[in-house]
Amino acid sequence: MAAYDPRDFPAIAVTVDIVALTLRGGALHVLLVERGGRPFRGAWALPGGFVRAGRESLDAAAARELAEETGLDAAHLERVHLEQLGSYGEPARDPRMPVVTVAYLAFAPDLPEARGGGDATAAAWIPVSRLDLGARRDGRTDRAAAPGSAAEDRDRTARTAGEPDAARPRPSEQGPGHGIDGGDSVPRTPAAAPGPEAPAPLPLAFDHARIVADGLDRARAKIEYTPLATAFLGEEFTIAELRGVYESVWGSPLHAGNFHRKVLSVPGFVEPTGSTAARGGARGGPRARLYRAGGAALLHPALLRPGRDAS
Repeated sequence: MAAYDPRDFPAIAVTVDIVALTLRGGALHVLLVERGGRPFRGAWALPGGFVRAGRESLDAAAARELAEETGLDAAHLERVHLEQLGSYGEPARDPRMPVVTVAYLAFAPDLPEARGGGDATAAAWIPVSRLDLGARRDGRTDRAAAPGSAAEDRDRTARTAGEPDAARPRPSEQGPGHGIDGGDSVPRTPAAAPGPEAPAPLPLAFDHARIVADGLDRARAKIEYTPLATAFLGEEFTIAELRGVYESVWGSPLHAGNFHRKVLSVPGFVEPTGSTAARGGARGGPRARLYRAGGAALLHPALLRPGRDAS
């Protein structure tokens, strides 16, 4: 070790970024922060920051950053499902210096209002449907934009080597609460695709569009074969509320009866509490039964997304 000199090697930094998902108003939302410093000042990005080298692990850094942006204390953090998503290290992903980021995926029910921490000027829960996730692996968009167009402005923000010329418009936000009607047997319809009056898709700084897209893919796949959909709900829930999670994450309506049958046919997925919801469904009738997460680690048979279900 006497001959080892760390200065012989190029400097590289390690950061963590968190794709935090929750349901608000029945729609899937992701936590974003408005950057207050360079690069990409004024642009929206995932919450994250540099790892305190030699003082904390990657997991500890991710939990710290999530707590700073949400205000969650240690007790509430225990309710959050937090797992490593992947590592991202394209040479030009950060214009400051070579930076490798380790991304995390987090989700939990009824997460509190976001608050800007660190160098963020604001933080907000943004509907996933509002995001521009059409970036390529190198952070640039798929099509060249005409000079001076709105698309060119969005491309400029999405590039990995540079920063936006001005703060991006603040996106619309939805109110608190997951808003899933317990006991309602009517299939939920996901939020409609943006129409002519909808605002332009929201670009993200760095390569965060790619990271969010990877996080959504992971979440959509994992709720097929694991019981992690229950992590979006409270300790007790109805089958209709569980169906609402699947519809929001997958972006597809599901047949209420078929979903109910499939859930109850999977050993250990959910178990009855013996209680019923406080009120009946939107169409009246008896109050829905309440369930809690079962002990299964994997779902067998799996609940496949529409289009993949062979039954």
